[in-house]
Amino acid sequence: MKSVVAAACLATLAPLAQAQGAPDIQALREEIRQLREQYEARIKALEAKLDAAQAQPAAAAPVPAPAPVAAAPGKGFNPQLSLNLSGLYSRSRNPSLDRGFSLGESELGLSANIDPWFSGFAAISFSPDNTASVEEAYVQTTSLGKGFTVKAGRFFSSIGYLNSQHAHVWDFVDQPLAYQALLGEQYADDGVQVAWLAPTDTFLELRGEVGRGRSFPGTNTSRNGAGATALSLHSGGDIGESSSWRAGVSVLNARGDDTTSSTRVWVADGVWKWAPNGNATRTNFKVQGEYLRSVSDDRPTQSGWYTQAIYQFMRGWRVGLRTERLEDDRKNSVMLDWSPSEFSRVRLQYARDRSSPFGKDNQWFLQYMMSLGAHGAHGF
Repeated sequence: MKSVVAAACLATLAPLAQAQGAPDIQALREEIRQLREQYEARIKALEAKLDAAQAQPAAAAPVPAPAPVAAAPGKGFNPQLSLNLSGLYSRSRNPSLDRGFSLGESELGLSANIDPWFSGFAAISFSPDNTASVEEAYVQTTSLGKGFTVKAGRFFSSIGYLNSQHAHVWDFVDQPLAYQALLGEQYADDGVQVAWLAPTDTFLELRGEVGRGRSFPGTNTSRNGAGATALSLHSGGDIGESSSWRAGVSVLNARGDDTTSSTRVWVADGVWKWAPNGNATRTNFKVQGEYLRSVSDDRPTQSGWYTQAIYQFMRGWRVGLRTERLEDDRKNSVMLDWSPSEFSRVRLQYARDRSSPFGKDNQWFLQYMMSLGAHGAHGF
């Protein structure tokens, strides 16, 4: 750039130098030198400004403020509510059954996350005789890690397969005879349960419980220490894309009191489910069975079992068969139910009961079950 400027000055002043005389040449040369120095000084100043501008770091772009998150409707401090309504018509020769029309067992459920570490659940049961009872009410950890979960309060024990299921989930109107005789239909306790899920590809879960022994075969006795303990181990997995299974063994130890001795109940359970390509929406099939054995010092040892199969042959329609035995007593049941949606079900059941004190008893049941409000997923 400097050479270009100098050439331009010479080209401009050369004709003047020729026109003027030799005395003026020295003056012209001096003027050209001054112009060259001025331009060179200005160019250096511009180059210095350019270098300074390039060396300065670019200013950081402003970070936009995060958009406010709108609160989810229906959450926050409001627990989720569910209401299961049930009605029943029964026909039997046995007067000890609640024959005729009855309300059945209706249930009100409340559940919510308490904070990042705990959740809570309560189920209030309403019986046909206008009584209400706390079926379950417990808090449970949500983030202990390492596969551990702790539950405290009142809850259904994890022994067996059917025991932890609520009545509206049952596939038949009533519980099997072995459950009625050895667990008082369903064993629940007040206490603490610790569950551990193994970090393996195959499902493996161990649960231990310490409680008061509130319901049969417990004695619901006021004492220091535990009135009952329970331990259950279950494993399961998939067989291809269409089948899955679960099996386990459990033991319940209930302490006696001043008039009764302790009782130990063993339970072995297994269930196998099939659904084409894992999609149970239209058709599916389930087989399950349990064996129960109760040992006590002051009562005869009792044992019983049941096995049942449920087949959904088209959307909303299922048929089921259950056969069972408690010592020498036998009972066979068949049912047909229709579910217009996942929130409603109507069931017709027939049972041939040979355990009745009135001889062979042909029992008929017509039942409806409706679910309102929030309803969580059921267990396997």
